[in-house]
Amino acid sequence: MVNFMYMSRLTDSLRRAPAMSTLVRNKVDGWLAQALPGRCVFCLAALPSEHPWCEACFTELPWNLPACPVCAEPQPGAARGRRCGHCLRRPPAFDRAWVPLYYDAEVASLVQRFKFDASPRAGRVLLELMVVGLPPAARSWPEALVPVPLHPRRARERGFDQARWLAARLGRELGRPLARAQRERDTRTQRGLDRGERRRNLRGAFGLPAGLPRRVALVDDVMTTGATFDTLAMACRQAGAEEVQAWAVARTPPGRH
Repeated sequence: MVNFMYMSRLTDSLRRAPAMSTLVRNKVDGWLAQALPGRCVFCLAALPSEHPWCEACFTELPWNLPACPVCAEPQPGAARGRRCGHCLRRPPAFDRAWVPLYYDAEVASLVQRFKFDASPRAGRVLLELMVVGLPPAARSWPEALVPVPLHPRRARERGFDQARWLAARLGRELGRPLARAQRERDTRTQRGLDRGERRRNLRGAFGLPAGLPRRVALVDDVMTTGATFDTLAMACRQAGAEEVQAWAVARTPPGRH
């Protein structure tokens, strides 16, 4: 009989090991999926439903509520349902954002394994969380999905394009085509930059061929300040889109940019 408590602790320690290679991490993921079918991805409890999580873990995830109705930045309770100060001072080029979770705790761990270790198991869980977190009206809204593009050099270095992976599978789930944007120049990393610096760093970074559908949704794994989505939304409007939404799995809480 499998000792599930032991397996949970062992799996968590393996995933946190800094020296573990991508290959080993993915083998651990694959082995767990085969050895422990029908178990919650977070606590390994038995699952009564088709989702890869139990109800208790799902409820305890860091949900991004309440949030600004335009950019999805987390809001204090007193500001519930109102535009945040950033959107009042400088409205973004996208019309609204859907970002169901905080980039924190178990969600941050899943994103890191997905983005930097190319874990398909983590990617599948994030994809399901994204679909569940989108209201039905949002899921049926776009005419095309536009993944936030990596520069080709960075994609080669990383060996994995997480936004394209998510958008391709989300498009199949929703029955929507992909429209591909191009990274026109290799911008420096956004880490450590404030909101204004991020916008300046990305100026003119994206291009798309003309003829986009009227309604498009931009797709990425994490939304930090929204500067990348803002710049890409401008390029989409120049290519013919009239309405643009920004979709991501998780939003970085204020103060952690």
